[in-house]
Amino acid sequence: MGDKNKNRITVFEHQALKLSDNDEFKKHHLEALQRYYGERGTNYFSLINNGVKFNQYVGVLQVGKLVIEVLPKTDKSENIDWRKLLISMLRVVGTVKVFNAGTTNLKLRSNSILDLYFELFITEVELLIHQGLIKQYRRDEGNRSSLKGKLHFPKQLQHNIIHKERFFVNHQTYDWENIHNQILLAALKVIQTINTSSALQSRIESLLMAFPELSSIKVTENTFNRLTFSRKTEPYREALNIARLILLNYHPDLSKGQNNVLALLFDMNVLWERFILKSLKEYAPKDIRVKGKIRKPFWKPEIGNRAFIEPDIVIEHGEATYVLDTKWKVLKDNRPSDDDLKQMYVYSKYYNSSYTALVYPGNGMDSCPGKFCPEFKEAPEFSCSLIRIDIPDANVRKWQNELSMKLIGSINS
Repeated sequence: MGDKNKNRITVFEHQALKLSDNDEFKKHHLEALQRYYGERGTNYFSLINNGVKFNQYVGVLQVGKLVIEVLPKTDKSENIDWRKLLISMLRVVGTVKVFNAGTTNLKLRSNSILDLYFELFITEVELLIHQGLIKQYRRDEGNRSSLKGKLHFPKQLQHNIIHKERFFVNHQTYDWENIHNQILLAALKVIQTINTSSALQSRIESLLMAFPELSSIKVTENTFNRLTFSRKTEPYREALNIARLILLNYHPDLSKGQNNVLALLFDMNVLWERFILKSLKEYAPKDIRVKGKIRKPFWKPEIGNRAFIEPDIVIEHGEATYVLDTKWKVLKDNRPSDDDLKQMYVYSKYYNSSYTALVYPGNGMDSCPGKFCPEFKEAPEFSCSLIRIDIPDANVRKWQNELSMKLIGSINS
């Protein structure tokens, strides 16, 4: 499947895209994706003959000026606006905080996930520029024409034994040269390189002109892990969250320079799990406690690390505990996989849960009760239901409320 917008292709998760499928997808785009895949591979897609096959990751993959939009989809759901649904789910989950709250202030009314992320970043940086970029003290050294700060004697002898009028000094400087500003500038330059929206271009150029001259840095995951925030730098947090997504998922084309790759893709299994969890936390009755990812050890070797179990959602109501595990896949003939059922049986035992359920996307809100066969005649029974959550083409808040009531109702039934 491909839409009619120039330089934009829309596909669905688990779908293949070949050179023969769409005129916009050309050989140099495929070669760029093959380089991106490299020897170590990627979770986002696999290589096939003359094309790629996408996995369960959804979002946007940009190759040069070509935008490949990968949307979620379940069976028999042609009438759903999957782009709108994905954006709504990302807002609820809060992939970045401003994606949830800040979109009401956006100037663009675009359905493009990539444009939305870019504009969110631009809007945040515009606000920081308006407030004034932070300055910080830093140590600086260099060969100067005047004596300012401390004279660095070893380097003075090394560099200025002849040029007595020069001073190699080490001094303190108060300016904009700090890691927070440098990361923002690096992200802006990447967006300038790959942006395809004319509506954003002038805003990007204005921001670049407003930035002070800063030295370039190589940004890695460790760069973000080392970041600290103070009262002065806290306003940078959301812009830096988006910058992290962009910079760590950007792969420049070092050969020809025309087919840079940016991958903003999200695991649909994780997104579904977090969406259900967020919805339950927001809409469940106050006397019900909803928790996510409660780990418990279940195997300990004599040498080495323990193994853990970790269900997606644990619900506590009074003295009772209920366990839900979410699965973003189509359930056929009310028959989950043996591995999924065995997993739920373990959860029943280790969390002393009389009720567990596997939660799938589906058409219509329905459930299929089931029970684990007792180990012996007097053994307590443990139930495991199969619940399908309808995916409507409707208001996301209404959907969240309905699915929460459905799940809580299945527990109390």
